[in-house]
Amino acid sequence: MPVFANIIQEAFSPLISVFESIMVFLHDNVVGGSWGLAIIGLTVVVRAVMVPLTVSQFRSMQRMQALAPEIKALQEKYKDDKQRQQQEMMNFYRENKVNPFASCLPLVLQLPVFISLFYMLRTDLKLDICGQALREHFHVASNSMISNKELQDITCNQVAPHSAKFLFIPDITAKATGAVLIVLLLLYIGSQIASTLMMTATADKNQRRMMLALPLVFVFFIFSFPAGLLVYWITTNLWTMGQQYFVRRGIGPPPAPAGKQAVLAKSGGSANGKADGGGGKAQKGEPALAGIGTGSAPPPPPRKKKKRSGRRR
Repeated sequence: MPVFANIIQEAFSPLISVFESIMVFLHDNVVGGSWGLAIIGLTVVVRAVMVPLTVSQFRSMQRMQALAPEIKALQEKYKDDKQRQQQEMMNFYRENKVNPFASCLPLVLQLPVFISLFYMLRTDLKLDICGQALREHFHVASNSMISNKELQDITCNQVAPHSAKFLFIPDITAKATGAVLIVLLLLYIGSQIASTLMMTATADKNQRRMMLALPLVFVFFIFSFPAGLLVYWITTNLWTMGQQYFVRRGIGPPPAPAGKQAVLAKSGGSANGKADGGGGKAQKGEPALAGIGTGSAPPPPPRKKKKRSGRRR
């Protein structure tokens, strides 16, 4: 397992270096020497870069909502042939230029940042926060002489008390415990559920349920991470809530869904879900009426003119 972790760390080393440079710059020049605020600053920078993509995905989700009746009609039409149903659904998404996984993309795109910050807090960032105290503790002359294993097994608070403190968190490089952990988990779960509700307001119901369940699943893993990661994730959730509010105001409500008649007309069906097979032709024994299958009413019969008798009163 440690070998696998080292492989991941090596794979993400370019991103780790970039994010570490951003955090050091923010710490030294922007946020007044607070490493907790530097994590919040990194979150803001990452999410600001993602704003154009987020707006694009929001539009795609609105489009999905407008096309929901047509999607449901396709699912009903091919409910007995799952393979054909999947093919038709993918063709439908492609033709209408929508992404059914739009609501998941922000989460997926943040995972590299999350993983990079995880390894930074375990090793590299400790050298920036309490490097001198660590060198004195291990009796070495330079940071390069301290191994990753030694960095992982020690926290900044152990060698330089309060050097990594942020608000009520004693050490952002260490796992939170006790009341601090409970407060952080409550803030994480509450903000994650609230941001998910806003982000998936126009998403499919099943997809929304899955997204709402993710925070509870992550709790089993996230409590063992450095406290700084929880600071990052809570800040991300708060950003998402604010962003969704302003995006909704800027873009406006989603377009009204298409009617069922229009949906069935496209798929060649009738109002009861069966194909009429006659292109609107009258069946045997029934009068032909103009407008059937087009959604418009038949024209009224012509009015008969009254004949004048020629007798003058």
